[in-house]
Amino acid sequence: MATIVNNPGDSGGNSAGWAVAVIVLLVVIAGGFFWYTRYYKAPAQPGANIQVNLPAGGDDSGSGTQAQ
Repeated sequence: MATIVNNPGDSGGNSAGWAVAVIVLLVVIAGGFFWYTRYYKAPAQPGANIQVNLPAGGDDSGSGTQAQ
């Protein structure tokens, strides 16, 4: 009866797997950031008070002629 011993050497291919994992993780983070900034709507604050101050108008009545 024969005994077969298989001792594979260190292939050094582990770094490629880590590189793919890091790239996938970066793509997932970038996609989440894009989705958050594009589609997330902040809830309205109850009792919010919005004030708009418009500048005071001049003597122009909108007739298209200027006073002389």
